[in-house]
Amino acid sequence: MEKVKEERALKGGEFLVRDTAAGEVFIPEEWTEEQRMIAQSCVDFLEQEVYPNLDRIDAQEEGLMQSILDKAGELGLLGISIPEVYGGFGKDFNTGMLATESLGAGHSFSVAYAAHTGIGTLPILYYGNEEQKARYIPKLSSGEWKSAYCLTEPGSGSDANSAKTKAVLSADGKHYVINGQKMWITNGGFADVYIVFAKIDDDDNLSAFIVEKDFGGITLNPEEHKMGIKGSSTRQVFFNDCKVPVENLLSDRGNGFKIAVNILNIGRIKLAGAAIGGCKRISTQSVKYANERQQFGRPISKYGAIRYKLAEQVIRIFSCESAIYRCSQNIEDAISALIASGMNENKAKLKGVEQFAVEAAILKVHGSEVLDYVADEGVQIYGGMGYSAEAPMDRAYRDARINRIFEGTNEINRMLAVDMMLKKAMKGELDLMGPASKVAAELMQIPEFGNGEMNLFDEEKKIISNFKKAVLMVAGSAVQKLMMELAKEQEILMNIADMLIDLYIMESLQLRVEKLVSIRGEEACKIQIDIMKVAIHDAADRINKNGKDAIASFAEGDELRMLLMGLKRFTKTTPLNVKQLRRNIADRLISENKYCF
Repeated sequence: MEKVKEERALKGGEFLVRDTAAGEVFIPEEWTEEQRMIAQSCVDFLEQEVYPNLDRIDAQEEGLMQSILDKAGELGLLGISIPEVYGGFGKDFNTGMLATESLGAGHSFSVAYAAHTGIGTLPILYYGNEEQKARYIPKLSSGEWKSAYCLTEPGSGSDANSAKTKAVLSADGKHYVINGQKMWITNGGFADVYIVFAKIDDDDNLSAFIVEKDFGGITLNPEEHKMGIKGSSTRQVFFNDCKVPVENLLSDRGNGFKIAVNILNIGRIKLAGAAIGGCKRISTQSVKYANERQQFGRPISKYGAIRYKLAEQVIRIFSCESAIYRCSQNIEDAISALIASGMNENKAKLKGVEQFAVEAAILKVHGSEVLDYVADEGVQIYGGMGYSAEAPMDRAYRDARINRIFEGTNEINRMLAVDMMLKKAMKGELDLMGPASKVAAELMQIPEFGNGEMNLFDEEKKIISNFKKAVLMVAGSAVQKLMMELAKEQEILMNIADMLIDLYIMESLQLRVEKLVSIRGEEACKIQIDIMKVAIHDAADRINKNGKDAIASFAEGDELRMLLMGLKRFTKTTPLNVKQLRRNIADRLISENKYCF
């Protein structure tokens, strides 16, 4: 029985070519009591330690961020996913994701927390030897030591492997001497431990080092003045003949770029989780203000234009959340399967995340852009007060913007998602050509017309199935027409990526709602069904637009006409009274006076 389950487990990127049953996905409504308690502890921590101090944090009051991280460490919030042997709670990937979301509304604190627990700790946990893990992980888990991640340089941002920082073995063979400059280093001003990437001698690839501040040879520029996340310590870090013991080389020589890429995969999906945490708080603030603010003798929440905004915030948040926890559980299941097969636990964790790198890139893009939308509309709902530094939307709006740049820009992640999908196909890990060929053949056939009664979700499932055909048709045609030149056609890649993103988010949403109905019944899930219907209806238009733009960029004549006819067929939807459905969603939100989904 277990063998059958393992064979049926969805692999990374496979959502494009294989259907998933609702029973196979995890939905947030299934959290255990223990997981809910962990989430509540995170929310309580923000309420008690972060929100009352937001202005002081943004002013970078000396020692304040460190003291808040210390308190988080005392509560165990820095070690939720750290193995118990190293002083953590040893919780699974999905629980760690829930904690990330629950702390995601903490503005600059959330950034410091994510950098410390993620990119600042995980390289040692996953790639360190036993001596390194024993020395560093317990202190990082408790918060006694704070960490930072030194990858970016003035001349190497997205092209990280072109970094110029050098490491040279000392004459006595006991130290690597590091020289170079790093910039945009989160937690840089107070970190005790730095994960530093440098090239040994004239190596082509980076190596990684664990560098303690007390090693010496480290100097810092003043704090950067930033648009947002002003309370996050962001500095340039200079290494001037910094002597690092040879035993502090992390993993093998030349393995640094691989470490960076794999850790960024984790960072991308975690960023999406944190973004949704921020979104939920903004949604709550928005509806509370809309219920309180009176204009023309009634609360502005009574007006259709405001209800549209409140409902659309909910639709985008709920949709993104559905995909985040679907993917997060897929990763956890992959990790468990790899461990069961005999793989080392840390290697399994990396491999499990790596399998879903496509989805992580998708979620990073979508989560950050949902947060931007929600924050922007939050400002608009607040009106003039939205632009005031005395109201919460000022900070929310400015802090949101960095997420489209963090963990690889959204442009890079869009192209990565398509590139990784195509590489999986080229390696034989994912069959794209077979399904793409079937779609091409279907274009020559007379379309089927539905008849008879349809059950709940039948229409949405059919639409999503057609979305997959649209992506396969456009991507397959582009590959066939442009071959190796496609890599240079970034505009087309972006169109395909956006189609892929909409497909993954919408399928995840539909599966969540279907599973929720199976648990609670249709009557109890009317609003979630409305959310699903509106979201999928709108996604069809976006997929059609991106498909048309891509097709018109590489096809002409009969090929162009045939592909456009196919796209029209695959993005066709039944007219829907989205005004009423949005009103239904807004009514629930307004009556609850908080994000309640």
